[in-house]
Amino acid sequence: MLTLAGCSAGSSGSPSIQAAGISSQGTGKVTGTPDTLTVVLGVQTQAPEAQAALQDNSQKATALIDTLKSKGVAAEDIRTSELSVNPTWEPTGGRINGYQVTNQVTATLHDVSQAGTLIDAAASATGDAIRVQQTSFSIADDSDLRAEARSRAVQQAQAQAREMADAAGVKLGKVRSIVEVPPQAQGSQNPYMMRNPGDMMRADAVPIEAGSQELTVNVAVTYDID
Repeated sequence: MLTLAGCSAGSSGSPSIQAAGISSQGTGKVTGTPDTLTVVLGVQTQAPEAQAALQDNSQKATALIDTLKSKGVAAEDIRTSELSVNPTWEPTGGRINGYQVTNQVTATLHDVSQAGTLIDAAASATGDAIRVQQTSFSIADDSDLRAEARSRAVQQAQAQAREMADAAGVKLGKVRSIVEVPPQAQGSQNPYMMRNPGDMMRADAVPIEAGSQELTVNVAVTYDID
């Protein structure tokens, strides 16, 4: 049995025992100023009959889209993201008393400084039917920021590995593997975090502040031990 075990361990098809190593993690963070705003504008109308509610909504939604275009938003940056027709019900009795139509338009604005003026114009074009459903800031080209964050993450992981090697009294060897850890693996939906979430659209209208955004990159590195 010992002879057979020795032959099995020496065969080419058997798994090899991985040499000891040191694994570390690093996080790189950088901040940047958003240059793009994605806003979801809704037009909501209601009438006793579905056709009337839909017709009214179509007119106001067209006015909204025309306004966006007149303010410089390109056609490819405007899309209908939702259209719904739903009955409304009497508070008592459970009978249908009308229909509500909602048309949501998603617009991407590449000039954040004009966002407040544009939203104000959209509200003027649609009146009380306007709904600002969602706003989100982003950076159109974050490649330089991401590269800097990645570099900082690797440097941090390297420093951590050296500390562990010194503490263990061993010499840090060459890099065995290095992997960027996806944000989802850490329970995050977006690598960007708002540094000042209060700087959003004010309830009293036009002022919109983009603030700054923090981009985080995480890496996991494994080193050999010499």
